[in-house]
Amino acid sequence: MESISVFDIIKIGIGPSSSHTMGPWNASKMFLDLVKRNHSLQEVKEVFVEFFGSLAKTGVGHGTDIAGMLGLSGENFRTIDTNKIDEKIDKIKSEQKIHLGGEIWLPFIYGHHLILNKEKSLDFHPNGMIFKVVFENGEVFSQDYYSVGGGFVATTEDNSMEDRCVRTLYPCHHGSDILKYIDKLKLNKISDLVFQNEESWRTHEETRQKALEIWENIKDCVYKSINKKGILPGGLNVTRRASEMNEKLLGTQIYKNKNEWFEMVKSDQKTFSSVTKWVSCFALAVNEENASFGRIITAPTNGASGVIPAVLMYSQVFTEFNSEEDIIRFLLVAGEIGTLFKKNATISAAMGGCQAEVGVSSAMAAAGLTEISGGTPAQVLMAAEIAMEHHLGLTCDPIGGLVQIPCIERNSMGAMKAITAASLALDGDPSKAKVSLDSVIKSMWETALDMNSKYKETSEGGLAVAVNVAEC
Repeated sequence: MESISVFDIIKIGIGPSSSHTMGPWNASKMFLDLVKRNHSLQEVKEVFVEFFGSLAKTGVGHGTDIAGMLGLSGENFRTIDTNKIDEKIDKIKSEQKIHLGGEIWLPFIYGHHLILNKEKSLDFHPNGMIFKVVFENGEVFSQDYYSVGGGFVATTEDNSMEDRCVRTLYPCHHGSDILKYIDKLKLNKISDLVFQNEESWRTHEETRQKALEIWENIKDCVYKSINKKGILPGGLNVTRRASEMNEKLLGTQIYKNKNEWFEMVKSDQKTFSSVTKWVSCFALAVNEENASFGRIITAPTNGASGVIPAVLMYSQVFTEFNSEEDIIRFLLVAGEIGTLFKKNATISAAMGGCQAEVGVSSAMAAAGLTEISGGTPAQVLMAAEIAMEHHLGLTCDPIGGLVQIPCIERNSMGAMKAITAASLALDGDPSKAKVSLDSVIKSMWETALDMNSKYKETSEGGLAVAVNVAEC
């Protein structure tokens, strides 16, 4: 089993969905790179992409079609000006041509060159897609790809997560592995072990800087969102709420920039009511950005992108564990827990429902908070287990195929569960626990396999049907 860096689990992304937006976007780039290995893009006469299964059924609401077109155009979701996405897509559709890889203009008719096939699913994974090019000489080349959660992409020939096959010095594929190496190396913190393993990808200092970059992006995302009002795109007419919550909590206080706002929040009253409202505000802010094609932190997915930011913000604003070192260690441990779910279950709602997204992010956040709050390694794993235990069976049933209802509020609930799980673990005795993290991950995967497909990000069951709204 391969090792996965924590920064493949927690990373800079773009809304509204990691598996339905970032995955197809990544697959587009991978396909262009594959074509260019043996050909020039100048030899291409036509390009096609067909999305299947869950990608097709909620594709418009999740921006799968947009991701496919922008990916084929050579755009990078990490750097693209998100304010110009609509303009770029309108141009492709109106002019009926695409700038393939940013190199050559080709005819491109939406509905012909890009198809959302809702009637068929590919066998390997519900999030399947096939890219195809026709060369000037008549030769045809195609490749299948599968978005397997968190922006990761696989093929039927190679499901090794984009060739990230790295073996760390102390491979931790299960919770029991973590405890084994902690004992063997006589370490006090899980983050110390993660630091050593991350050196398989980068230096110790680079790991620290990468974590701090994530933190700055989290603050940027929250700050940007709490200063936005209006209706979220997509047709459900969902009103942004984070801005109004921020105004009510701060009252008449005025801030001029992100740092002033952050310090103002830190100095706010710390009653139970205000703290819970702030945690909800943080989570809603991130997920409202996600729902509007904003730049967010994927952790481990976009649908669950508000949980870890909300809990990390909580630790920095309302607890004594608010140093730069605490930020880094929180993210390292949270990411490490995410890798366990990725390797032994799934972080894809199309495979496992929302337990695989908000459930996993809640477990990650609970572990990170317990780590910096002085918990033992066993208590850290206990916190992750408690958080996931109370998300088992959570369905993914987005109304209208949009990552809005119930997704946005669900992140707030996941954050609160993470904080509660950390509190329980810190006061608990792991030696008396009846359920281990490894066993709850196994149970989560078994639940995923048994779950009806209509509750797996297809908008064919649950609230998506109970609330009669056509896909937007």
